[in-house]
Amino acid sequence: MAQAGQQNLAHPEDHRPRPRNVTREEALQLEGCRHACHVMFYASTTAKLFDRVPIRYVVLMMMRFDGRLGFPGGFVDARDSTLEEGLNRELLEELGPVFNTLKVTEKDYRSSQVRELPQKGVTHFYTKELTLEELEAIEREGVCAKDHGLEVMGLVRVPLYTLRDGFGGLPAFLSNNFIGNSKSQLLYGLRTLRLLREDQIQDAMWASQNT
Repeated sequence: MAQAGQQNLAHPEDHRPRPRNVTREEALQLEGCRHACHVMFYASTTAKLFDRVPIRYVVLMMMRFDGRLGFPGGFVDARDSTLEEGLNRELLEELGPVFNTLKVTEKDYRSSQVRELPQKGVTHFYTKELTLEELEAIEREGVCAKDHGLEVMGLVRVPLYTLRDGFGGLPAFLSNNFIGNSKSQLLYGLRTLRLLREDQIQDAMWASQNT
């Protein structure tokens, strides 16, 4: 929150053109683009915070090496025959041996966006529902991953609730620094999967910007 008398200065990135939505087929036909794939893993839970605040869903993000929050995944390169092969290769490196068997497939694909600046690239977003046991296995085995402590500083759960003070929980989480379009991907996932109601999302977004 800005101190009294301070100006709210726009970040230079705020003036960059917004990414545009494209279909998977359109994205794959683009020339001169780097393709990156990321996935939101989620699972339902009956757990309650302090025995009274329903958590309902566990959603995973990760703390990156640059101190920003993002989703697991990364760039597809010449080694990869498909987007999903590249994504699963990155998941094995970032999250560990559980991804020798647990795979993201084309049916988990959700959306693609093209960004022109600072360099032309396409981000592909996936969501995959897991059992709570599968999700906990990812958390447990993540410390054995090749990139743990290097590119990946740790996994975090997104708090999908707002506490009585109106800021704790999801609003505070949304106040963090996110890489690229991962914040918009998170909100897109919460909306399209109906993990939260639209009014809950809107209230959390408002509180994160005004509290």
